Amino acid sequence: MKKTVMISLLVGASLFAADYSGVIEKPNASKIIKDDLLAKATVYAMPEGCITTDKDAIARGAYIFHNLNSKQAGQKPPKGIDIKDSDTKQYGNCVACHNIEKAQGGGNIGPDLTRYKAMFMDSGVRDHQFVFQKIADPRIDNQNTHMTINLTTKLFTTKEICEITSYVISTK
Repeated sequence: MKKTVMISLLVGASLFAADYSGVIEKPNASKIIKDDLLAKATVYAMPEGCITTDKDAIARGAYIFHNLNSKQAGQKPPKGIDIKDSDTKQYGNCVACHNIEKAQGGGNIGPDLTRYKAMFMDSGVRDHQFVFQKIADPRIDNQNTHMTINLTTKLFTTKEICEITSYVISTK
């Protein structure tokens, strides 16, 4: 019995003493870090016809702004948004950081966008290009922003940014 226990202990100890360095994955951390870096801040020109008063487009912009566009979204998606792809594309939820008219649980991390049209657009302080750029890549004038980099990272398409912009500057 003592001999069997001793042999078992020796075999067990040899398993722990074996050289397993060949089976340990050794990724190139420098390459991983380089691949994870964001592209430089990018200036985007708002495309022709981007801003719209089309109710369906504004409804899509509102939906993206207020929801994660997933099966857990608080409302049925409007025409043109298909949530069956929600496992591959989670986007939106601007309301987590920004407040805006009719927001439920609007955040206070980002600027309050309530009455944005009246305060900034109608007064001429901001223009459509400014709003489009802020949503597309806000790092242009604030390198330390915590806002998502939406177009540069391809989180949103240009069309989606146009629809969100149209929603933000619309009369609610």
